[in-house]
Amino acid sequence: MKDALIVWGGWSGHEPEECAKIIAGTLEDDGFRVRAADTIAAFADPSIHDLSLIVPICTMATIAPDEVGNLTKAVEGGVGLAGYHGGMCDAFRDCVDYQFMCGGQWVAHPGDIIDYHVDITRPDDPIMQGITRFAYRSEQYYMHVDPSNEVLATTTFSGAHAPWIDGVVMPVVWKRRHGKGRVFYSSLGHVAQEFGVPEMKTILRRGMLWAARDS
Repeated sequence: MKDALIVWGGWSGHEPEECAKIIAGTLEDDGFRVRAADTIAAFADPSIHDLSLIVPICTMATIAPDEVGNLTKAVEGGVGLAGYHGGMCDAFRDCVDYQFMCGGQWVAHPGDIIDYHVDITRPDDPIMQGITRFAYRSEQYYMHVDPSNEVLATTTFSGAHAPWIDGVVMPVVWKRRHGKGRVFYSSLGHVAQEFGVPEMKTILRRGMLWAARDS
């Protein structure tokens, strides 16, 4: 059986506890044994090196050197890392080692909650199989991203809320390697209600399965 750890906390506006429960249920349905922790200190536990998957939900939290050091070493050693929205790529804003591992960092969402589209750039990838361009209503994340990411989906900014970014194509979903570990990220999922969008939940579920280390 594969073991997964969900660490939730940080800014309450992203409903981390509610979302952690949804993700736990999804992983359990896929045969994982899941533990959830509401403290960032869980990242410092040496036992995380034996996990298959870690899912951070920690928007705007802070992380201590021993915690991020242990976490990054675990992923480098083969533990999978997967997450979504600010819970993963707007966590630990002052920690560049964490951002280097994740492959991106949120910097803006012009217009706040708006309507936009998600375009599939790798329909041949198993994570995106059967998913076509879809409409989405949420924060449209503008991010600083690692050029080594393998981008699976993008969104295009209209410029309606920031004219100087009109036409910018921004990654929404990507996967990457960090050492021996597989890392997956989707910028979709501002609050728990968005897990009701089939495309959003399917992409995240498949991404977590892809990232997870085999038993």
